Amino acid sequence: MFRSKIVVYCSVDPFLSSRGKFLHQFENFQSELDERETPCVWLSSRSRLQLDDPRRRVSHTEPFVAENGCAVYMPEDYFHLKSTQTVRLGRFTCIPVAQQLPAAEEALESLSEESGVPVVPLRSLSPRELSQNLGLPTHEAEVVRQRDFDELFFFAGASDADITRFRSLAAAKNFSLREQGVLWSLAVGADFRRCIRELGALFDRSLHGHANRFAIAQPADSTSIFPACDRGIRLTTSTKEAPVESPAAPRFVETAITSPNLWETVLSAVDSRP
Repeated sequence: MFRSKIVVYCSVDPFLSSRGKFLHQFENFQSELDERETPCVWLSSRSRLQLDDPRRRVSHTEPFVAENGCAVYMPEDYFHLKSTQTVRLGRFTCIPVAQQLPAAEEALESLSEESGVPVVPLRSLSPRELSQNLGLPTHEAEVVRQRDFDELFFFAGASDADITRFRSLAAAKNFSLREQGVLWSLAVGADFRRCIRELGALFDRSLHGHANRFAIAQPADSTSIFPACDRGIRLTTSTKEAPVESPAAPRFVETAITSPNLWETVLSAVDSRP
């Protein structure tokens, strides 16, 4: 369990390679938070199965949010207080925010048909095709497409205009569409903000008070993560090493992910008081 009045919500994708190896010495940061007994909730586009190995290697036992804000996953009995609507997925108690599969599969098929833009879902590929397209060994590639909520796909010969039309139609239907390198993710109802608020409410109830929410996010995710948090730090590719206050959101600062003092800067921001 936890004693800290601060909960860190960290977008971990920038710190994981395509094969799940840690980058930028993230494991040292996680270890420091563990010593402080400060929960670090991982936020990721990856699935619970993809996060299994990285979590095991740093003994991560906190809740996490997977598949671009589709759901909150909590280790069994992490909270004595339960959310009103949970499901069991694998080893975890899950708060679903998006609709579970096959909702996203059906949504993708209808979008492709209505927009006239051809797509290739990962579930339609053979193991060999999947491995070749992802550039991963067969077993690792298979894990990538095993999802609980969202549907991964790529466009088949679509022009920029085609993709723009597809994205506009998805937005009109309130579907969650995210670009992930060469792949795209489609979900029905994914929302990082709601995931953080659902989980934050459970922390607050357990602590009988407000647990300050500190966010660590890359620019692409900050617009959905920061509104649910009290303070935070935006990771940029800038060469500036010192944290820079964001004029639009003074409770949030920016720092370069490549800075040699990255984690000292982040920990200092975590320790500062609003």
